[in-house]
Amino acid sequence: MSNVQNTIAVITGASHPRDIGTAICRKLAADGVSIFFTHWQVDQDWIKEFKEEIFREGVSCEDMDIDLSDPHAAKIILHTVVEKLGVPSILVNNAAHSTQDGYLLLDAQILDQHYAVNMRSTFLLCVEFARLLQNAHVKYGRIINMTSGQDLGPMVGELAYVATKGAIAAFTRTLAQELAPLRITVNAVNPGPTDSTWMNDEIRKYLLPKFPMGRIGLPDDVVRVISFLASEEAEWMTGQIIHSEGGFLRG
Repeated sequence: MSNVQNTIAVITGASHPRDIGTAICRKLAADGVSIFFTHWQVDQDWIKEFKEEIFREGVSCEDMDIDLSDPHAAKIILHTVVEKLGVPSILVNNAAHSTQDGYLLLDAQILDQHYAVNMRSTFLLCVEFARLLQNAHVKYGRIINMTSGQDLGPMVGELAYVATKGAIAAFTRTLAQELAPLRITVNAVNPGPTDSTWMNDEIRKYLLPKFPMGRIGLPDDVVRVISFLASEEAEWMTGQIIHSEGGFLRG
């Protein structure tokens, strides 16, 4: 996508060669965007190899191992980005926490663990990013939050996950209104069921008939949407929840 070269993007949750966060980094780097990505307790040899892959796109790349449940994580991340690369103009809140629960298992600890990563870290990164851009007087900004289609149908056995990820849609719509005068757009993307790191053959067999296009979604499918939303061409799109699911059939 044109008109994003020489910009800087912050992407959370790039922790595996096949996950969505890593695919986002690859795509934006190919677009000419310098990359700062976060991860938590992953193989450092892979991190080194992945950074070298990003460098080969001709852009800068830095990373940080950080627990997003830390209430100070947002400030730490953005301070480090500015120190190492400069003021970012793109933020992609991709990281998420998810465990199986359901009504028999759900308790305060499970809720708090989901809230800390899925809601608090996302929301604080958004507002700290906006404050940073306002003070830096940048030309424009892009915030892209990742959701999971919680408003489209149930996800049985994922009560804490759907509650905390579902809140991102409401937050996105309202923050978009607040930040529009600053030329900072705020959108959310639902990639639908994506064959990244959590699917096995049994899950694939179950899901495949629900995709009318005859295949399961891949990380590269959703990153094309994110690439557009991160570009200058997307300046008139804000407050939207985009469902990039390939016509996925629920029920």
